[in-house]
Parts: sequence; structure tokens; C-alpha cells
Amino acid sequence: MKQKPVNLKGKEGFEEYYSQLYGKRWEALKEAFPKENQSVEYKVPDAEKSYFLDSASVLAALCLPVKGAENILDLCAAPGGKTLVLASRMDKEAKLSANERSGDRKHRLDVVVQECLPPDISERIITSCSDGSTWCTRQQECFDRILLDAPCSSERHVYLDNKYLSEWSKARVKTVSMEQWALLSNAYRLLCQDGILLYSTCALAPDENDRMIEKLVKKFNKEGNSFELLPMNPDVTEIEKFVKINIPEVEKTEYGFQILPDVTQGAGPIYFSIIHKLKSCYS
Repeated sequence: MKQKPVNLKGKEGFEEYYSQLYGKRWEALKEAFPKENQSVEYKVPDAEKSYFLDSASVLAALCLPVKGAENILDLCAAPGGKTLVLASRMDKEAKLSANERSGDRKHRLDVVVQECLPPDISERIITSCSDGSTWCTRQQECFDRILLDAPCSSERHVYLDNKYLSEWSKARVKTVSMEQWALLSNAYRLLCQDGILLYSTCALAPDENDRMIEKLVKKFNKEGNSFELLPMNPDVTEIEKFVKINIPEVEKTEYGFQILPDVTQGAGPIYFSIIHKLKSCYS
């Protein structure tokens, strides 16, 4: 008789699920979670205020090349840290659309854009409040660079909050991954030919990371000529004049890269994959 799959829930389920994924390393990861992360002060010249974010988040955003891009999209932008990294590096003629589906979080995004960027940059940022998973019903192939920092399970925060930990379930990972796929497949359709999309999460579950890119390969890259995955090539020189950052250790995964706090003095976790949409031979 076929056994029913175990419905993992709560603290015990959380422990069992992630210990199966990470083995002996899971204990080291848990020990790293409560430690202070590698916070970076991101202070754009002539901006009113600084913004503090994890060095892993800065590195991930630096891996989306924006030089030469005219229309940039941050699809799930709040609270705004990665938006700042993109905006501070984009060309003077470029425009950035920063979207957030939550009204409250969109307000926070607006404040960050106005306070942490100088006027000559903030005036070229358009913020919006909409469901990013439905944009492709109105537009397609209209952005040459896209950052999708997708909502995720955020296990480090769950582990440190007893309320969220008690409410955790394996089913939640499945629900979140379905939402991520809707956003990722939408973002890919919004991406221009020869454009670049960076997909990232702060999740530990492969279902939210490499498996998302694997699904993208199966859906859009069946012949192997629709897109390619790019190597990591962050241009730290673009920000080194106004930001001090210690580059955290990066681990290669099947389809992307991961930064884990047990070997980075607290930075992360962050996963990201860099997707280059190739020009169609029929265009």
C-alpha cells in the first residue's frame, strides 16, 4: 500500500524538512541565523539619508548589469534596498520602474526612493502598486533589464520568530513557489530580446530557487536557444567610491548562485540566477 506523503508542520516539521535538505550543515546554518548579518551602509552621493542592507543583497543586485539599459524594472521592489543599488548605477538617460503590490510597502518604497536618492535620480524612477504576476497581460518585451526579488519563505526570519515557526508548513513552500513561478514567467515575458533578468530570493528551499529556473528552462528553453544563464560578474567598481563592502563567499548551484550565512559571517541567505534572453532568429 502506497504511503501518504508526510504533512510537515510547525517547529518539528521545519527542522525535519530543512535537515533533510542540508544534512549536517543545517546545525551550522541555525547557529548563524541569530548572528548579526553583514550590514552595508549604502549612501548615494547627494542623497538625504543612507540605507542599510545585507552585503549579500548588494552583491546580488550588482550582478544585474545595467550599463546601456534604457528601461529597467524592479518587479517586487519594496522595501527598496535593491532598487537603490540599481538606480545608483543606471545611465543618466535610463528610467527605472519600481513596483510593489502592497500599498503599505509601496509607501515605504516611495519614502526610500525620495530620501535615499538625489533628485536627479529619483525623478527618473516611477513607482507603482500592482500585481506583478499579471503585467504581461498588458505589456510584453518592454524592459531590457529586470530584477525579480521574489517573495519567499524567508527561513532565517521564520526560525527567529516563534509565532511564524509554529505556523510553518511544507504546504506553505508549495504555495509560495506557485506565486514565484507566476512572477518569474511573467517577468520573462516582459523582458526584451537580448535583455537580462535576475531572479533572487532569500529562501533556502531549492523548490523556490534552482527548481524555479529549471521550470523556466523546461517552459521557454526547450530547444536551448531561447535564453542562457550568465556567470556572476558584479561590477563593484561602480559603487566603491561611496560604499564599503566585503564581498561574501558565493557558492555555485545547478542554475545559479547562493550565499549562506554559516560561511559568510552572517551574510545571506540569498539565491540568484542571471538569465539572458537571446535574440530570436525570426525577428
